[in-house]
Amino acid sequence: MTLTLPNPDSPLKIGTRGSPLALAQAYETRQRLGSAFDLPDDAFEIVVIKTTGDNRAMIDADRPLKEIGNKGLFTKEIEEAMLRGDIDIAVHSTKDMPVKQPEGLVLDTFLPREDVRDAFISPKLNSIHDLPQGAVVGTSSLRRRAQLLNRRPDLKVVEFRGNVQTRLKKLADGVADCTFLAMAGIRRLNMEDVPATAIAPEQMLPAIAQGTIGIERRNDDSRAAGMLEAIHDTETGQRLIAERALLAALDGSCETPIAGLAEIQGGTLRLRGEVLRPDGSEAISEDISGTIADAAEMGRKMAESLLKKAGPGFFDWRT
Repeated sequence: MTLTLPNPDSPLKIGTRGSPLALAQAYETRQRLGSAFDLPDDAFEIVVIKTTGDNRAMIDADRPLKEIGNKGLFTKEIEEAMLRGDIDIAVHSTKDMPVKQPEGLVLDTFLPREDVRDAFISPKLNSIHDLPQGAVVGTSSLRRRAQLLNRRPDLKVVEFRGNVQTRLKKLADGVADCTFLAMAGIRRLNMEDVPATAIAPEQMLPAIAQGTIGIERRNDDSRAAGMLEAIHDTETGQRLIAERALLAALDGSCETPIAGLAEIQGGTLRLRGEVLRPDGSEAISEDISGTIADAAEMGRKMAESLLKKAGPGFFDWRT
């Protein structure tokens, strides 16, 4: 099939949130598509869409995500724009994406994965072990909150919402002694001056799909499908099959402290998963390996095992 490629008079419209990181991810997508099809930048149009999760008042008030909605906070308005035909594709941080897309949309393109690790951010300290007794830690992530309290129950964790720049300003203003970011975001924004120390997954297992850019399209848009196929990273996609299957089977939401990471070496896929009580009082983890072809089944089986180990009452958020 011959693709009708976009041009400056009829550009491919790329939908994105307006944060610096979201824009960096949209620009990377534009660059990769341009290179794949030898197209100029103006054959694409970056369309910024404000989402519920970007509400400035709620960010400044540090309202927890669970109080104002679910993961769709960062995707709903963008997906509505795509279904209306206002945009052709949408660029997302995959970890913000629900495991099911609205009818008519599909998420099946992933760019090469960046650094999966979390970063400890502090101008003076290098790890959570350096924090003094009762130190204040800022994070809006339920996963990070639960993991931190599991390792250091003495810490005081406060809500810390906003994009990378907002959170760094709050840290500079003394709202907390440290915070956490994804290493992928720091790298994509070329923020070498940020006082970041990478945390090994063995110490803090990352969020499912952390470090990945996912590109969504309408399922009947053959041009977008053909173009996106040229920039899809197969290994990243294989890893996410396992991770998102785990998330789906655990019924993951923004009220759920879940971590997971799939890695591939040779023909073997290794999947690690962790579920925690929101207060960090208990953590249950698993580590399994299998073939790449069994990625989805590995995710489902791990979820089943974690649920069985957890027992009644552990997942009170499921009721």
